[in-house]
Amino acid sequence: MRGSMIPEQTPDQALLAFPGEDDDNADTDENNVVRGNTSAAQVPKASISGAAARTSKVHGGKDWRHGDPWRVLRIQSEFVEGFDALADLGRALCVFGSARVKESEPEYRQAMRMGEMAAQSGITVITGGGPGIMEAANRGAAEAGGVSVGLGIELPHEEGLNQWVNLGMNFRYFFVRKMMFVKYSSALIVCPGGFGTLDEMFEILTLVQTGKTSPKPVVLFDTQYWKGLFDWVQGPMLDRGLISKDDLKKVQFTDDPDEAVRLAIGGMTK
Repeated sequence: MRGSMIPEQTPDQALLAFPGEDDDNADTDENNVVRGNTSAAQVPKASISGAAARTSKVHGGKDWRHGDPWRVLRIQSEFVEGFDALADLGRALCVFGSARVKESEPEYRQAMRMGEMAAQSGITVITGGGPGIMEAANRGAAEAGGVSVGLGIELPHEEGLNQWVNLGMNFRYFFVRKMMFVKYSSALIVCPGGFGTLDEMFEILTLVQTGKTSPKPVVLFDTQYWKGLFDWVQGPMLDRGLISKDDLKKVQFTDDPDEAVRLAIGGMTK
């Protein structure tokens, strides 16, 4: 986690803060693994605290931090950290899109414009904190003096949060991260992306459709990119009665980044 709104000690740090018996840096080193700053292989075995070692013996030599009870606490700590860091964001626009888009591509500049325009309207910008479309939206918001939030995920091929995030945190669990997107976004713009973008988009649409979250405008940017998918949605899916015509009204399309932001902000209910 990083940014001025982050508390000095996070819940998972407190949970790991045993009285050290054999290494003053034990808790820090282990917490780095939990937070994703280094790999488990890079942390020497001696860094495990004395309390953890004692607990390990009690459980037949199995490190308790790799068991289900500790996993529940880790999940809980991520929820608490996220709620604590994001509670005061106010109205926020979430921008989804591919991490593979390059700075030289037009989609990058268009996403930058979305972030800039949102920040100029006093709206927080939230992304997945990675490169590509996410970086562009964060960059536009940050350069316009706005709040630029990045909710990253710990993955082997990711390098961490992009440099334009001024309030960010990394999550271990996808489902906790998606909960933060849903809870703290007032509207969404979905730019071209892959499986992850589709997953996030359909997660939001499902929750809106079923009333499990407040209504949120969902704007799909680049009509040609989304045409094939939604031809199928409006064809076989609708024809067989697997969705209703009202469900289709939950999505809007545009090729203009300014209009995308206007539609998103105009439909915000909070």
